[in-house]
Amino acid sequence: MTKSWLARVASLLVLILLFGVTGMVTATEEKTAELLTKLVQTGRKVVSDHQALINDPEKGDKGFTPEFLAEKVIAEFQKSTGIDLRKPSGEDGKLLVALLEVEKEVVADAQSVINRQDMGFKGFIPAVFVRKTAEKFSSRSGIKIKFTAIDFRNARNKPDDFERKAFGVIAAPNYPKGKPYQEAMPLDGKAVIRIMFPEYAAKSCLSCHGDPKGEFDITGGKKEGQKEGDLAGALSFTIPAK
Repeated sequence: MTKSWLARVASLLVLILLFGVTGMVTATEEKTAELLTKLVQTGRKVVSDHQALINDPEKGDKGFTPEFLAEKVIAEFQKSTGIDLRKPSGEDGKLLVALLEVEKEVVADAQSVINRQDMGFKGFIPAVFVRKTAEKFSSRSGIKIKFTAIDFRNARNKPDDFERKAFGVIAAPNYPKGKPYQEAMPLDGKAVIRIMFPEYAAKSCLSCHGDPKGEFDITGGKKEGQKEGDLAGALSFTIPAK
């Protein structure tokens, strides 16, 4: 895979798939983005559906392998889109297969943790799966991807000046829910596009981030007292301008 081709995939994934920016690409690219988005969501769903298996401390080899993930993803993706990833065709097919391979790599990297018998919660949760998938694209394309939040737990997630400004806009009551915030700006002598895609607390998030506020969750962090639908954080991207 060439660097330029990977950059195109990553750009589509970042700009369209993970946060739904529209009106910036052609109809063909929008269709490609829609399919890649669905594939990301499908992989995340497979990881979510198998959390009990992954966190089983009594079982060694869980069978949650890259091949297992791919089998489930292929079946789910074909069911929802009619596309069989075992028989890819055209440019879209190449992009989808490339993304599936990255998802498999992420699961492969986690095998030693997934298969530990003396550990319950493994930390291999849907959010981590999506983050690691995005990070692999970042390393191959030069696009910086960061998870950030107003109530951040990890210092690496602390909002920078642009991100604090974006949170101020996104959190406004009249701001359209789900709409990304973006600006073009210079950074280190180069033109970049900064984009923030707001993330909202889903029901599945509340076991770690909901009530009672201040109580320790399964990861060891303190719950933030979030309610379903609350602004929970954002995906922040720094993308070299073309």
